[in-house]
Amino acid sequence: KYEIITNCVLRMEDKLTKVISVKYKNMGKAYFFSPNGLEIKTGDKVIVETAKGLELVDCCHGNHFVPDEAVIQPLRPAIRVATKDDLRIAELNKKKEKEAFEICRKKISEHNLDMKLVDVECNFEGSKTMFFFTSDGRVDFRELVKDLAGIFRNRIELRQIGVRDEAKMLGGIGICGRPYCCNQFLEDFQPVSTKMAKIQSLSLNPTKISGSCGRLMCCLRYEQAAYEDLIKRVPKQGAFVETKDGFGTAVQVDLMRQTVQVRLDSNGDNDIRTFKANELCTVPGGRPENGETPISTFKYVPEPEDEDDEPSVYHCVKPEAEQNTEAPAEEAPKHMGEHRRKRHRGESNTTDTQSHIKKAKKEPRQEKPERNSNNEIQEKPAGRAEIRKHHPANKKTETEAVKPEVKKPIPQNNGDKKGTERKKRSFNHHRRYNGKPKPKPNGEANNK
Repeated sequence: KYEIITNCVLRMEDKLTKVISVKYKNMGKAYFFSPNGLEIKTGDKVIVETAKGLELVDCCHGNHFVPDEAVIQPLRPAIRVATKDDLRIAELNKKKEKEAFEICRKKISEHNLDMKLVDVECNFEGSKTMFFFTSDGRVDFRELVKDLAGIFRNRIELRQIGVRDEAKMLGGIGICGRPYCCNQFLEDFQPVSTKMAKIQSLSLNPTKISGSCGRLMCCLRYEQAAYEDLIKRVPKQGAFVETKDGFGTAVQVDLMRQTVQVRLDSNGDNDIRTFKANELCTVPGGRPENGETPISTFKYVPEPEDEDDEPSVYHCVKPEAEQNTEAPAEEAPKHMGEHRRKRHRGESNTTDTQSHIKKAKKEPRQEKPERNSNNEIQEKPAGRAEIRKHHPANKKTETEAVKPEVKKPIPQNNGDKKGTERKKRSFNHHRRYNGKPKPKPNGEANNK
């Protein structure tokens, strides 16, 4: 048993990759890195190799296996678990970031630039400083970069971000009382529209459905799929519906409870009753015009109760009279052919008749032989065609039968041949006789 289990584990490990999950500044999206033979636990500080160089990150999930499809090869390795010296360098970088933030803010005011500084990051090696800012339009910060490079003596990078990225970097508490989703676990920003708030029956006031970033809250998208599924099962508000108690108008719809309040037409405007979504159905075409009474096309039949004595549920079905409105076709007599029986029942179509006609053309009808009184086949006398066929004068010899037929060549259309020949003759005539009359044959002289 131990060998079987170990073999199964080894086979599973062939399709899996061992990784660790890390986050930058313990926020936002988690990235996979190779543990590189190290035993890294959740919550450890790790030095990893990135495209920007060495970085100090937080391990949010220690050594674990993930499918090969979830990993983008090649994986960057983890260099080591952070030591005391690494942590001391990280604290010094944080102090530099605070100083750089104040210096950059003063320089922005000196150059009168329309930009808002959001955050400053120094890489672990101290070779580059990044400044993040927001602005309504494009900003010419070339002079600002020159001043900052002269102060910090390293590589300077200014990056413009959006208001959602600003909220993700700064963090905070939302109106729900919890930290921002984008700062905690959201990987990407998904598009959110006011239609989602309308489907979820929320207030369309922008101040109530917007976050601190000024955009619609990302949490509106979490339950959108569930609401879209629920809204298919209930009629819309104001729809003309049919219930087990009669016709009426849907006044209010509760998606979560799947209940509908209906104002019935039979008992006046004050008679409002609550029905479940499966106890009514929408009338196609809506309310009839000119005050006509609608025709009931559905009836409500309770389903049989289960053994657990659950309450019966009503559902819409067509009445038996309307389920099979077509009268059964009369049976065709047996002496008819199959295609004639189908045509009698109304089942045959043009394709069947055409195929039958083609079949009749391909297969000629065979005449039955005539029989005498003793039920013996009586031979017919030979006709004129048979006599001519067997006459010795009409029989072909073996040489004629074997001789192949020679086909005449098809003349090709090369244009007007007569016209061209006529032109040639006239040209030769004038060239020979130079306008003199042509002599007649046998030496006869011309009288003219």
